[in-house]
Amino acid sequence: MLIYRKATINDIDQLIDLRKKQLVDEGIEPNIDIDTELYVFFKNKLSDGSLIQLLVENNDEIIACGAVIFYEFPPSYTNKSGKKAYIANMYTKENYRGQGIATNLLTKLVDEAKTSAISRIWLGASKMGRPVYKKFGFKETDEWLELIIHD
Repeated sequence: MLIYRKATINDIDQLIDLRKKQLVDEGIEPNIDIDTELYVFFKNKLSDGSLIQLLVENNDEIIACGAVIFYEFPPSYTNKSGKKAYIANMYTKENYRGQGIATNLLTKLVDEAKTSAISRIWLGASKMGRPVYKKFGFKETDEWLELIIHD
């Protein structure tokens, strides 16, 4: 039986491990140490409530996770509150994929956003995750541009 629960500060070590596995799974080379930065991120965001990280457990093993991060932008005519949410850290261990776990996680994360009066949710999808999000109802937009600033 799968258990879905909110992560706490006590889960940070597992969150760091899952995040690094997710990045490697997406084909990103682990060429630098990001443990300290991940620790600070999870501690700060879990503490201030701007991150809700859900974990899925099977017999005390964390097999999947997903998060919603809350941001505030200036209010606009298309988003009166200015509040938006970003879905992140979606990861399911390989032998548990294709069982609807990611879709269940996504449903719970969207519900969290709804209870926080969020009307806009966005995400960056890996090639593997894209079909899950499209099936759920996420649409690709041309709205965002990105500038990468190098050190």
